[in-house]
Amino acid sequence: MQIILQTILGIVGLALLTYGADFLVRGGVRIAEVLKIPTAIIGLTLVAFATSAPELVVSIDSALKGVGDISLGNVIGSNICNIALILGLSAMITPMTVNRKILRVDTPILLIASALVAFFVIYFHGINRLCAFVFLAFFALFMCVNIRDAMKRPTENATDEPSAKKPLSMWLATVFVVGGVGALVFGAKLFVDAAIFAAKAFNVSDAVIGLTIVAVGTSLPELATSAVAAFKGETDIAVGNVVGSNIFNILAILGIAPAITPIRANNIQATDLAVMGAVTIMMTLMMITGKKIQRWEGAALFISYAAYIVWLVMNI
Repeated sequence: MQIILQTILGIVGLALLTYGADFLVRGGVRIAEVLKIPTAIIGLTLVAFATSAPELVVSIDSALKGVGDISLGNVIGSNICNIALILGLSAMITPMTVNRKILRVDTPILLIASALVAFFVIYFHGINRLCAFVFLAFFALFMCVNIRDAMKRPTENATDEPSAKKPLSMWLATVFVVGGVGALVFGAKLFVDAAIFAAKAFNVSDAVIGLTIVAVGTSLPELATSAVAAFKGETDIAVGNVVGSNIFNILAILGIAPAITPIRANNIQATDLAVMGAVTIMMTLMMITGKKIQRWEGAALFISYAAYIVWLVMNI
């Protein structure tokens, strides 16, 4: 009975995380419009934040509860999932054309950030506050460069959110923001509690739960965004969503959460870090060859994710 209850609560928490992020970005975009903030900045901040908000609040909540393996496993697992599962599936739907800026700027930053995570986790056995401040400094620099670039070409980075739906009134937009934040926080609590319960009930480590169930669950916004973009042929959005989300996951989430409370990762293995690095390198090589991720390359990414999940299950 308790298992059924926790499963239901976990699903409710996941729904709150997903819809909370949507409400937050809709309200935030409208408030930004009223305040006459350039759409380029909206796209690079609020819209980018929205798809990674579930990972952020789940990682912070996990860290505060002392389950660092779920917090860190969520980030590592989400990055693996974003590339191998989400980008893989998207490329299988339609070949992914790669924007030059993503290849020359964003992807190298992602590679460096991934290497830093591996170094910090292996050397410090987690992410301490010093590591967190390093990530936050890089994130601030990354955002400044992107916002400056966006301001030069605002129409390329504009979000179509305002025109897609009837504009909200200011008070309703504020309600959306407050309600979205509340849904994210409460949803994270329910989802993390359910994940911890599952780990204890089935004698599975927090790390495995974080790398699989929590990672896939919090990556649903990225999955929805990239899949829809792929079906519409908007491949730049699909690829940019994955690369940008992974950068945000490392630099922002592993900057904010450990700054609040250091993350200890006792059961995150070198293999998990190696897989994250390997799929990131695979994606980069696919981008370099032909400036496009072909369907068979997407299938290779998807198979690599399936193999990783099988490996995790076999080693429980």
